[in-house]
Amino acid sequence: MRVRPGISVLWRGPTQVQVGTDPRWAVTLGQLSPPAARALAGLAGGADVRVIHARLRAEGVEPEEGRAVVALLRSVNLLTDRAPDPPASHDHMAWSLLDATGTATALLGRRSRAHVRVVGLGRLGTGIATALASAGVGTVQPVDDRSVTSADVGATGLRPDDVGARRDAVVRRLLHELAPHVRTGAGRPDLVVLVEQQVADPRRHLGLMADDVPHLAVVAREASVSVGPLVRPGDGPCLRCVELHRGDVDDGWPAVAAQLAGAVRPVVGGEETTLAATAVGFAAAQCLAAVDGRPATTDGASVELRLPDLMPVVTSWAPHPDCGCAGPVERGCAGPVEEERATAGALPAAGR
Repeated sequence: MRVRPGISVLWRGPTQVQVGTDPRWAVTLGQLSPPAARALAGLAGGADVRVIHARLRAEGVEPEEGRAVVALLRSVNLLTDRAPDPPASHDHMAWSLLDATGTATALLGRRSRAHVRVVGLGRLGTGIATALASAGVGTVQPVDDRSVTSADVGATGLRPDDVGARRDAVVRRLLHELAPHVRTGAGRPDLVVLVEQQVADPRRHLGLMADDVPHLAVVAREASVSVGPLVRPGDGPCLRCVELHRGDVDDGWPAVAAQLAGAVRPVVGGEETTLAATAVGFAAAQCLAAVDGRPATTDGASVELRLPDLMPVVTSWAPHPDCGCAGPVERGCAGPVEEERATAGALPAAGR
């Protein structure tokens, strides 16, 4: 039994210590004896229970109090009985804290066997692909035969000397530089990310629906990026449902959408530097939720990030009765419902 790796033990006062800093699991141990508080302060994450008892004994703490302290740590899940893992990455450390067993080995193993295809490799698609490879996804297949332009160059990975080269070739090189063991070849994907401009074209997703492949739409608009819904075929709304709902509330939308889907792709503000960087992180988190087998914020919803403040706006979607993608649906089912903007200054966490 040991303290979860990554957990800090901090002195709060003569009779108090705080274990952890994240509000989801941090706990204050109060009413300790001063020797017990001194013994626990500065205790390293990953420390074995025997080390805790030894430090308590060295400070002259009574055995009964020592056992009570260890029992409290165990009761709030800050101790794990898993054997120590080898030296960990930032990803391994963070996900170990979120795992009930205290280790991310199983989760990262699942990621290493996953195959994610990313279609569309401007600033957004390149950033999503590199984030997934860095997070441990075993196969990241970049798809885009267009050339890198000067507008693509930026913080998500494409460089000035890449201009003119084929996008998918450049991104494959980037992926291998960041994650040498990543695979980039073709195969049946577990998830497809379709990065588009102005509007998601539902026709591009018909084959994925037919093949029962989950997929995520990421759409760069004039000054915003929309992420989602994460389509899990047969369970929840698809992209055609979204378009049908939009047509229900705006008679002109189908004509507008058709023009946007068929237009030559211009440079759009949705790949502005800060917006692209924020959207990349959020979209990658949704992909990892799907790969890890967790619920995602974009299950049955799309999240729009808008300049200038980048605060997310969530719109919930239901299957449309005229689509048929999820079986019979009663007419009158809810259309788009825009929810309150997040107010905590952070993106909604995947699966929460």
